[in-house]
Amino acid sequence: MRQQIINYIRAGYAGMYLVSHEEQRVEAELKSVVEDLNTSKGKDPYSLHAWSITEGMVDTAKGTTRDCNDPLEALTAIDELPENSILLLRDFHQFFDDPNPVLVRKLKDELRVARTTGKTVAVLGCRLHLPPELEREFAVIDFALPDADGLGVVLDGIAKSARLPLPNGDARTALIDASRGMTTVEAENAFALSVVENGKLETSTVAKEKAQAVKKNGLLEIIESTESLENIGGLDLLKDWLLKRKAAFSKRAVEYGLPAPKGLLITGIAGTGKSLTAKATSTVFGLPLLRLDAGKIFAGLVGQSESNLRSVIQTAEAIAPTVLWIDEIEKGFSGSKSSGSTDGGTSARVFGSFLQWMQEKTAPVFVVATANDVSQLPPEMLRKGRWDELWFVDLPTREEREAIWRIQIAKYRRDPKDFDIQQLAKTTDGFTGAEIEQVFISALFDAFEQGTEPTELTIGNVLVDFVPLSKLMAEQVSGLRQWAKGRARMATSQQVERRTRKIAA
Repeated sequence: MRQQIINYIRAGYAGMYLVSHEEQRVEAELKSVVEDLNTSKGKDPYSLHAWSITEGMVDTAKGTTRDCNDPLEALTAIDELPENSILLLRDFHQFFDDPNPVLVRKLKDELRVARTTGKTVAVLGCRLHLPPELEREFAVIDFALPDADGLGVVLDGIAKSARLPLPNGDARTALIDASRGMTTVEAENAFALSVVENGKLETSTVAKEKAQAVKKNGLLEIIESTESLENIGGLDLLKDWLLKRKAAFSKRAVEYGLPAPKGLLITGIAGTGKSLTAKATSTVFGLPLLRLDAGKIFAGLVGQSESNLRSVIQTAEAIAPTVLWIDEIEKGFSGSKSSGSTDGGTSARVFGSFLQWMQEKTAPVFVVATANDVSQLPPEMLRKGRWDELWFVDLPTREEREAIWRIQIAKYRRDPKDFDIQQLAKTTDGFTGAEIEQVFISALFDAFEQGTEPTELTIGNVLVDFVPLSKLMAEQVSGLRQWAKGRARMATSQQVERRTRKIAA
């Protein structure tokens, strides 16, 4: 990042737009840039000046202040700065929400002059927002969230301040991993809170604070998943596929030359265990689980949707290796087909950026997307290369229903041996796993009211009035199953019914 900024300045770039929530970190980075430039240049030294609407313009080296709180005055003051000056404009993007044509014109004029005097104007904002007149005038730099080295510096600083021994070995790695995806200020606060609450640096406290920090913007949420493949009845082929990639993100896999898996798209009938599989995937890989609400990416402000997607990608890659779960992805991206006439093409641009990231990402982010109605997804999302595999989860087979009944009965603290599992599986033909669970819950309520324990008879009474989705939406379910043939990989082994030959006496 620092070298990129140095190269831009040496190349004579007059405008830079720095996107970051970490104002102090960016300013510290620019001070280091000035030091590096002055070390190599020798004469005509560079200087850094910072402006805000509250403080005016400050020479960061000398500490002198010029009173020019108005943004137009700040631009006028650029003419009086010496050559090889870098001017950092804090929060200047807010004046572009309803741009003053005089302000925009003045900024363009100053950028034109700055190119010939070695001056650089850097706008610092938490989001990218430029009027069309200025879009081509600025080089945009997204400041990535701090890496392990940067977080290590923060960790050591808190340890020294609290007079604690510097963490090392596995303890240090665990603390840094727990803080990945946070800004330096958020990490510093989390480490300090851990010292106050526990008297030491505790990974669990840092992880809890990270979950709250990630959740702030409402786009991502860290899920504490306790699900495992044992909690899923059936889906043997999908389970085997996941287990073969269990160590795909390990150091041994990298040394072997294995490419990091991209992810998988799971489609199928609602209630058949798609979301449960997504949660279990993070347990199999031993990675944190991030859930993305794709619908919340889209915002009303111009450019905000694209900014939200960049924020999601940046956070996911900072926390990586991780599993990114997108539930019901068709609801978030189905509008990309006709968005040119409905939202000015915003959905199409966001969708295109997401696909490009899926295709080209190098960070170990394993994406698990689920979809109930795959017909709403654009064909570009389904092609090979976006995903490692496209899976279809069908209605459970008899053996799978038996496994689901055992899991659900044990889940609610009853002994499966007290029930005729084979008969229950037979009478619930066409039921999804979620429906089987709901049947048993209803039976529990009925038995509780009667002051008894649930039995096959109690369950049978519930089944009398229960209409499964396979009957309620028979046409849609049949169409989805027909679509999957030859297009998606089945999550369950296809069973062949054995028949005995009839021999005449």
